[in-house]
Amino acid sequence: MSFDPKDRFSRFVRTLQEEICTRLEHIDGTEKFIEDTWKRPLGGGGWSRVLTNGDVFEKAGVNVSQVHGDLPDLLKDQVPAGSKHFYATGISIVLHPKNPMIPTTHANFRFFQVTDYHGAVLDQWFGGGMDLTPYYLFEEDAHHFHKTLKSECDKHSSGFYQKFKLWCDDYFYSSHREEYRGIGGIFFDHIKPSQELNGEELESFVYGIANAFLPAYLPIVEKRRGTLYSHENKVWQEIRRGRYVEFNLLHDRGTLFGLKTGGRIESIFMSLPPIVRWEYNQILEKGTPEWELQEVLKKPKNWL
Repeated sequence: MSFDPKDRFSRFVRTLQEEICTRLEHIDGTEKFIEDTWKRPLGGGGWSRVLTNGDVFEKAGVNVSQVHGDLPDLLKDQVPAGSKHFYATGISIVLHPKNPMIPTTHANFRFFQVTDYHGAVLDQWFGGGMDLTPYYLFEEDAHHFHKTLKSECDKHSSGFYQKFKLWCDDYFYSSHREEYRGIGGIFFDHIKPSQELNGEELESFVYGIANAFLPAYLPIVEKRRGTLYSHENKVWQEIRRGRYVEFNLLHDRGTLFGLKTGGRIESIFMSLPPIVRWEYNQILEKGTPEWELQEVLKKPKNWL
């Protein structure tokens, strides 16, 4: 294959990691990220950056990994015959704010490649996206987040936003709860050069949507960071965080892939919030903000 963005994408995610951490430290104002460089025994490694107990962010993680090695058995039925080795690099971002009026957010952008015994590239693709998980619903925040994503998608293809929004809704569904993890965003996987976008154009889309993460999320943080909240609001946040944990451990493909391929546990579980709770057989009072959020999470909505 003549199109090979591996090195460019690797440099891009490291630069993006630095930019995001710098911006988040500035907004938090009190705490700094610590960086933990790690090696994967089976090949590759990564740079995990985590901020904890900040003024704005209770926990924030911005991880970059570059891993390679023999193709795991769980991927062999998803790649061309003769594939023997894989290379994967990407950035994963999970931000858990202290104030329950600020939503949690998650973003991930990755590149995957498989080669034969001689190193010839047999297949390669991009994946990624971002989504929003509020504890209290402010429709103007949902509108801003989705509008920002649509504006960037439309620069590359008029059909991308709707296609990837539906993909996101389908992906972040907790079937055991019969509800969605949050109010969505966009999600895509296994996208490759095609008649619609050639390799360079596809790469440009991935860079563009990754760079849209901060404009989509940070204005919401700035708007809500000073909103007063009660102990009861914090309890509700911790209950909803429990649902977040359930999805990640039961359904999230990235988490399961890491666990099954010798990934670093500390980096994989970076996505989990620091304090959660589960209430037995909780019944919400109809008409309360908590009840209204849970009703919205039963069915995807058009936020534009």
